[in-house]
Amino acid sequence: MSMLGEFKAFAMRGNVIDLAVGVVIGGAFGKIVTSLVDQIIMPPIGWLTGGIDFSDLKWVLRPADATDPAHKIAEVAIQYGAFINTLIQFLIIAFAIFLVIKGINRLSHKQEEAAATPADVALLTEIRDLLKNRQ
Repeated sequence: MSMLGEFKAFAMRGNVIDLAVGVVIGGAFGKIVTSLVDQIIMPPIGWLTGGIDFSDLKWVLRPADATDPAHKIAEVAIQYGAFINTLIQFLIIAFAIFLVIKGINRLSHKQEEAAATPADVALLTEIRDLLKNRQ
């Protein structure tokens, strides 16, 4: 089989297509969560903390120097506020995924219960075990 044929067989497998759909939907979900955190969750938190905008919080290691236009020096800073926003986004995404997995597990558990042994088979198995113990 040629390299192109092998790649086509690989790319057309169900798992790869499912993964691609998951990545696209995950990217869109990430944008929604970013918007939720930046525009809905963080403004009230900033208001409660006295008007602090977390995305602007940083620790400046070296300030910018624009005195010499030929050799502009950019600011060097650790932007811990952006990290806080990203951390909150991660927690929201992790919680949402937890809820989805919990729902899937609940549905899976119900299907397992439905596929359990019928009552008459369980009763016959119990009778068989009792007869074995008497001997």
